[in-house]
Amino acid sequence: MKIKILLDEEDIPKRWYNVAADLPTPLDPPLNPGTGKPLNPSDLEPIFAKELIRQEISTDRWIDIPDEVREVYKLWRPTPLFRAKRLEEALGTPARIYYKYEGVSPAGSHKPNTAVPQAYFNMKEGIERIATETGAGQWGSALALATCIYGLQCRVYMVRSSFNQKPYRRSMMRVWGAECFSSPSDLTNCGRKINQDYPDTPGSLGIAISEAVEDAATHDNTNYALGSVLNHVLLHQSVEGLEVRKQFEMVDDYPDIIFGCVGGGSNFPGMCFPFIPDKLKDRKDLQLVACEPTACPTLTKGIYAYDFGDTAKLTPLMKMYTLGHDFIPPGIHAGGLRYHGDAPLLCNLVHNGLISAMAFHQNEVFEAATVFARAEGIVPAPESSHAIKPAIDEAVRCKKTGEEKAILISLSGHGHFDLSSYDAYFDKQLVDYEYPAELVKQSLAKLPKFE
Repeated sequence: MKIKILLDEEDIPKRWYNVAADLPTPLDPPLNPGTGKPLNPSDLEPIFAKELIRQEISTDRWIDIPDEVREVYKLWRPTPLFRAKRLEEALGTPARIYYKYEGVSPAGSHKPNTAVPQAYFNMKEGIERIATETGAGQWGSALALATCIYGLQCRVYMVRSSFNQKPYRRSMMRVWGAECFSSPSDLTNCGRKINQDYPDTPGSLGIAISEAVEDAATHDNTNYALGSVLNHVLLHQSVEGLEVRKQFEMVDDYPDIIFGCVGGGSNFPGMCFPFIPDKLKDRKDLQLVACEPTACPTLTKGIYAYDFGDTAKLTPLMKMYTLGHDFIPPGIHAGGLRYHGDAPLLCNLVHNGLISAMAFHQNEVFEAATVFARAEGIVPAPESSHAIKPAIDEAVRCKKTGEEKAILISLSGHGHFDLSSYDAYFDKQLVDYEYPAELVKQSLAKLPKFE
């Protein structure tokens, strides 16, 4: 039987951990999209709450979590850490496999960890409405929940391919009172232009971000919220890793390797960043592995350069691994991983060699997810399954070598609204898209020349 390692409510972290205080090299500053000069924090005030801007630029190691936010966290936190004994037995491995399960949140993923504080800080500053984008719908549903709790209006621009593939996530958003529109839409100038130029586009997170930013910038009562990439988002997600450190202490163990999926980069950094100080000091052998799809291999095939975070070039320029801001990935079922860039904090640590990256095809990912589900009983989200695939591979390798490693998986959400994806896998209808080298080359040729 699997072993559940639980914490009490008083163990919910009282402070978020900010990895910006411990980077081996300083973070390259975001640049103004118009001038190419370092961004002034006041430039962000038209679309972000002031407290979130302060968190975005902070280099303080610890930032207090408001009591009101911790009270809402109690709806699902602390989340369980499981020892996957049944999976270990199925694989016949001497490795110890653990997974931190964020799918117990009301929205079914890790995303409420940042949606709740973002909605809270906007509410405190008198904002009435929030616009956002979402890939597979985890972020959109999490923000719909958070804005419902704090009495805010919410509009979500959902990437078209996922809007069509995952109708029940948009249904969930509507239950919590949010509007959800397929992106590109006809509600914004950016959306209308994309629809005119590329009428059959599957959409992308870059396009949906452009629409949400435009929406926020053109409504006085509206701010923008982002579910990944930015520093304050990764800060909020650190509750995952802070909890899991305590849980490992409870069983007198410590991970040798941590796997997590990466799209824009919120779930995996939330899990692994609290371990970075260890890696910089006395735990240099700890491996941290970011896992992404071969169809959108940002960390494994992208270049480290300044680029826009969105297709319409409305956002600040960020130094990150990128495939180009107008690159539109194939419509894979892990819709939350279809982003052309990655979080600058994560990219800094990859560039400095503290975090490595791997990429996988979707058929092998679903195969691993099925093995996991049949052993552990939890149907994982396609995104999360990108971390399960290499974890199983590592456990099988340990079987051959006899190593008794501790393997930690960030299981960022359940796949209850992704069952059509599993049907496509079982019916052999999933396509393993190759790295679209020529399309990426075309997109990278359009990178800004501010450097």
